[in-house]
Amino acid sequence: MWQDKLKEIIYLLENSDVNEIDVNFWGRRFRVVKSPSIGVSPGPGTPAVTIDPSSQSSGKSEPVQAESHSVETSAGGEKILSPMPGTFYTAPSPDADSFVKVGDSVSEGDPLCIIEAMKIMNEIEAETGGTIVEILLEDGQAVEYNQPLFVIESS
Repeated sequence: MWQDKLKEIIYLLENSDVNEIDVNFWGRRFRVVKSPSIGVSPGPGTPAVTIDPSSQSSGKSEPVQAESHSVETSAGGEKILSPMPGTFYTAPSPDADSFVKVGDSVSEGDPLCIIEAMKIMNEIEAETGGTIVEILLEDGQAVEYNQPLFVIESS
């Protein structure tokens, strides 16, 4: 399955102005470069694919999960920050219910939202248990790296 995602990344690279993509998923790091700076050139129009063996796990597959970062706020609880830029979604699909609403109680590992980055849906999970105090973004809104997404009051 990761081979299909890698092929999709190569396709995106070939059809864009980007020269290099470095992605981590399923416990592996993939670096795809159109024209490598050092080494043998694979031929015109063909991207080079480099897999960093030091970052590969012991072969265990894990689902793509992005870890969010938390920062303490004053009296309002913790802010859950975006681990990446992309598009913020409150539900897994447009016709589905939101993962969480204000006032909902969540446990560690519960899904909070999805951030779409490069056509890949990354599920953001709660790092601690608590109650959702505030949702800081609207569904479909663009989000930047380290932008606050939620305020959660730890239980």
